Amino acid sequence: MPAGTGLRRNERELLEEARSGDEDAFRHLIEPHRADLHAHCYRMLGSLHDADDALQDALLRAWRGLPKFEGRSATASWLHRITTNSCLDAIARRPKRVLPIDYGPPTDPAEAPGERLAERHWVEPYPDEELGLETGYAAPEARYERREAVELAFIAALQHLPPRQRAVLILREVLGFSARETAETLDTTPASVNSALQRARKVVEDRLPERSQQATVRSLGDEGARALVERFSAAFEQGDVAAIVAMLADDVEFSMPPYAGWQRGRDAVAQSWLMPGGPPPRLRYAPTRANGQLALGTYALDAGAGRYVPIALDVLSVEDGAISQVIAFRTPSLFERFGLPQALPV
Repeated sequence: MPAGTGLRRNERELLEEARSGDEDAFRHLIEPHRADLHAHCYRMLGSLHDADDALQDALLRAWRGLPKFEGRSATASWLHRITTNSCLDAIARRPKRVLPIDYGPPTDPAEAPGERLAERHWVEPYPDEELGLETGYAAPEARYERREAVELAFIAALQHLPPRQRAVLILREVLGFSARETAETLDTTPASVNSALQRARKVVEDRLPERSQQATVRSLGDEGARALVERFSAAFEQGDVAAIVAMLADDVEFSMPPYAGWQRGRDAVAQSWLMPGGPPPRLRYAPTRANGQLALGTYALDAGAGRYVPIALDVLSVEDGAISQVIAFRTPSLFERFGLPQALPV
């Protein structure tokens, strides 16, 4: 923020200046809300890149709609209304995003992963630390914590809701909007909102694990979480299959979008493409965080280039001290958004 601006001007002054055509004032007006709006787009759309596009569209709509906004409602509510409708328009233009476990039944671990399917099929991971997503609840009335509401299981569950039910649940249970505020956002009635919320709650709750990853990571503590990630990384870097398998839950799930195949169960995963092949040191790992969960950037040795190059972003779920799910997003282009290096030295 430039010196002398933003710090001395309150929101009302910024709004008046923005309405007069001051683009710099508009940027300062929306900046405190940008991270929340981007996370809102991600929850609605299940895609980091779609969230980028929807937020850009929403802010353009907000700029064009400034003359009609008199500031009678809070700026955050006004921006969320515009952003929600931008997301609903985006949903109407594209297919639903899923994770491999929602795409089809488990596959034979002996089979090759097959062809890559189009990226638009899959839920994408979210770099919560890079984008400044805060901890805690967005409002006292919210049912889900902010970080809990970007966990992959939650995002995947949301994608099974019809678009307006999805919007209702996010506005009410994540952002803490009242039934009246939600009805105004969606141009409907509070009774309709409450009815949609009841239906949406059942779908989401049926698909969520009993315990969130936020609760699990807190129970591990910083040292416990770091130790688990270090053990996971070391086992893979050393090619120690027995050590890897020992860290897995009995019903562990492994998937690798954009490939549709996935496995369930320790024995199946032990025979799958998750296991390292070739002599070590073939792999290297860099810790990060995605969707409020433990995650690692995976690098494979490129002997010809003399360096390790990105191959996947692994997002981990943990249950009772064991790894219950690994989703290895084979999308190296994500590394930059997660602040991960583009190569590691040999």
